[in-house]
Amino acid sequence: MDQPARAELEAFLDEHRTALDDALDGLSEEQARVSLVPSRTTLLGLVKHATFVEQVWFDEAVTGRSRAQIAIPRTADESFVLTDHDTIASVVLAHREACAAARRATSSLGLDDVVSGNRRGPLALRWIYLHVLRELAQHCGHADILREQILHGRSA
Repeated sequence: MDQPARAELEAFLDEHRTALDDALDGLSEEQARVSLVPSRTTLLGLVKHATFVEQVWFDEAVTGRSRAQIAIPRTADESFVLTDHDTIASVVLAHREACAAARRATSSLGLDDVVSGNRRGPLALRWIYLHVLRELAQHCGHADILREQILHGRSA
């Protein structure tokens, strides 16, 4: 196992996971739900979607459990949908729990170990780490822009 490379990848993943949660710091519930783009993307929705990402790649792909068994949306687009019960606290807690579950699910795997639960077919854990890191980095950029618009009173 390539421990230094794994530790670096996990550090970057954790940095981006934290950055998404931190994008909600100091915002009101209303601000977290503000929609500034034509899509379903909101700051709260981004963190909720990040929870879905963790579950798809580190539960479905690693364990082979279906999305129905995990009780997550069928599609990525649906993962942005907010309910009346979604709050900053509940969404951040769910995200942190999904991240902890992801760490547990991969703790015994090496970067070159192959998992086969994703619909794309067999994938090495290294590929999954890089894919999730890319997705989280994109969403952190989205979150930065949305937060700036919310805090400075700009709208789409």
